[in-house]
Amino acid sequence: MSMKRPTLRAAQAMLLLSLTAAPALADSGGFAIVVPGRPGVPIIVNGRDVSYSVVEGDWGLERGTHRQPTFYGSRPVRLPEVGHYYPGSNRLPGYGRLEIEPPANRPLPKPAESFRQSWEVESRPPQPAAAPLPMDPPQVIIAPPLDEGGGRLPVEPNYRRPRG
Repeated sequence: MSMKRPTLRAAQAMLLLSLTAAPALADSGGFAIVVPGRPGVPIIVNGRDVSYSVVEGDWGLERGTHRQPTFYGSRPVRLPEVGHYYPGSNRLPGYGRLEIEPPANRPLPKPAESFRQSWEVESRPPQPAAAPLPMDPPQVIIAPPLDEGGGRLPVEPNYRRPRG
C-alpha cells in the first residue's frame, strides 16, 4: 500500500500540470480569426484588409523573433492617390508669399513708444557663519504631566544628561 501513494501523487501532479499548461499550449500556435473591435472599421496590415480572415503564425508578444504571419482570406486595400495633404482647403498652396505693395500716400501708423529693459547678475556677498553649538547644550526642561482632571501627577526625577 505504501507503493500506491507515491504513484498516485505523481499521477495527480502530472494531471494538474497538464490541465494548467493546456490553455497556454493551445494558444501558442495554430490559427486565429481576426475580428475587428468596431464594426465598419477595417483592420489593415501591410496594405491588406484582414478583417474576418484567418491568421497563421501570429505570435504577438510571446516571442522576440520577427516572424511575418500569413493571412488567409484578406483583400488588398486600394487607397486613392492624394499626393500631399493640405488640411485647410485640400488645395495646393501658392508658391512663395502673397505680397501686396501698399500705396505710397497711405496714412502711417503712430510710432511706438520707446522701451528699454536690462538685467544684472552679481554674486551674493558672503554671509557670516552661524554660531557654533555649545559642546554641552543646556538640559531640556519637561513640563510635568497632568491627569484628566487637570491636576499634576507626581514626577520621578531623571538625572540622565542629554546625548550629544
